[in-house]
Amino acid sequence: MTHQSDYLEESIQRLLTEDGRIAEQGITVQRREQTLVLGGEVESAERRDEICRQITANFPDVEITCDIGITRTSAPAEVEEIS
Repeated sequence: MTHQSDYLEESIQRLLTEDGRIAEQGITVQRREQTLVLGGEVESAERRDEICRQITANFPDVEITCDIGITRTSAPAEVEEIS
């Protein structure tokens, strides 16, 4: 991994944690070939989409894949059967 790619990943991580619109510490940034992959989990699809929008807007020349999952925050609607 080059110094430039390390700097890019650190810059994205800093934006994720320090930008008030995002403020997420649980999002990871990993390089996969020529793409940076954002991973982790957030509480809603809207939150995930906003994070991906902000990263893409701030780093327009970088190929970003948003692989952020959604954490279920409500109680299950069905009873789980345990056998």
